Amino acid sequence: MSKNLTSRAEDYSKWYNELVVKADLAENSAVRGCMVIKPYGYAIWEKMQAELDRMFKETGHVNAYFPLFVPKSLFEAEEKNAEGFAKECAVVTHYRLQNDPDNEGKLRVDPEAKLEEELVVRPTSEAIIWNTYKGWIQSYRDLPILINQWANVVRWEMRTRLFLRTAEFLWQEGHTAHATKAEALQEAELMNNVYADFAENFMAIPVIKGLKTESERFAGAEETYCIEALMQDGKALQAGTSHFLGQNFAKAFDVKFTNNEGKLDYVWATSWGVSTRLMGALIMTHSDDKGLVLPPNLAPYQVVIVPIYKNEEQFNAIQQVANEIIGDLKERNISVKFDKRDTLRPGAKFAQHELQGVPLRIAIGPKDLENNTVEVARRDTFTKETVILDRISVVVEDLLEEIQESLFTKALNFRDSHITEVDNFEDFKKVLETKTGFVSAHWDGTKETEQKIKELTKATIRCIPVDNKMESGICVYSGEQSTQRVLFAKAY
Repeated sequence: MSKNLTSRAEDYSKWYNELVVKADLAENSAVRGCMVIKPYGYAIWEKMQAELDRMFKETGHVNAYFPLFVPKSLFEAEEKNAEGFAKECAVVTHYRLQNDPDNEGKLRVDPEAKLEEELVVRPTSEAIIWNTYKGWIQSYRDLPILINQWANVVRWEMRTRLFLRTAEFLWQEGHTAHATKAEALQEAELMNNVYADFAENFMAIPVIKGLKTESERFAGAEETYCIEALMQDGKALQAGTSHFLGQNFAKAFDVKFTNNEGKLDYVWATSWGVSTRLMGALIMTHSDDKGLVLPPNLAPYQVVIVPIYKNEEQFNAIQQVANEIIGDLKERNISVKFDKRDTLRPGAKFAQHELQGVPLRIAIGPKDLENNTVEVARRDTFTKETVILDRISVVVEDLLEEIQESLFTKALNFRDSHITEVDNFEDFKKVLETKTGFVSAHWDGTKETEQKIKELTKATIRCIPVDNKMESGICVYSGEQSTQRVLFAKAY
């Protein structure tokens, strides 16, 4: 299976597209730009959901659900937000079909069923949620509101790519309301830290926490926090964002409250989200020319047991041992699959599980039964070892922890070795074209310079790191004074 996979060196983009399909993660659908997430891919997304949901609830958030449709008048209430998403909106104009009198057996839109007001299919939910919050908030006693929703959104992308950019995608979006600016800023930063914690400790993806420039901020936000990751081809990927919305949406929807001094004030807001784009980040951070490489925390099953036998008697004896191993592993909360399919030879099973990134494989044959051992193979390093049966559970548990840490360390070393400081524009362009990765360079702080660099190199300012040190310097492009370096990169 993996032999048919294009190598990363040959064509990284093709490798990615083939891997998503061949590893049974997702496929294109009959709807232009939309995907079908297959069971194996959805199982990974469910693990992401479960962990994020736990983290959100630990920080005091609760889940709710809001409508898919947003009346156009509500959508356009916050002008910057409406303008920012206008070109990506799918719009419902009619509410009924009818038989087409000119084409038997076909349907057409009923011209008499035009909606009084068009409905926007949500590209994001600030408008409908803040219109709702208006009825929920009267006093400071009603605050804060800390709500998250798991949903789908539609952004009509022209160039789509499975997981990375699709017209419809799955995500979560948090929307919170606060009595003070300080509380809202604290919330926005807190959730960015939650995302960074999740990416690094659960997905084994190192990220840089930062702030977006004004040009790159979420439409309608006063500040956008982000986590930026680096893929193996040297391109950056925005893995999550958290926005301080100020009072913009409260003013647009007239959401006021009586504060503890008895005065009326507008509410302060945040929104934050991550999406199925994280699946793309997972694939491109860890996987190799043989297929997926999954961190144990995210693998649908962390261990697969493959029996090697010639007859039913051998199979029955192996299955008995396998069941004992499965019981022991499940007691340690380790997910395991016994691959007893008789339609594939062991070699084909090995190839499939390798392609799908199962962290550990246990092979058991007749000789293993005689020796009271099993063979354990790691997906990340392809190393194998023979383990005494009595120790298998302990060894597996230790190996899974080791794999999780090893994948993070490998990705971190790659990321750190691809952050390059430059002080002139020639070196800037050279690094982008040859070494790739993040380029750390001085910037004069103007939109004009930011746009010109983007036009000339296709690189954007990915973020201003939150732990940035202030240092005087000369802008890499304009030659004007600069107070700090920022991170540029080409990005997905």
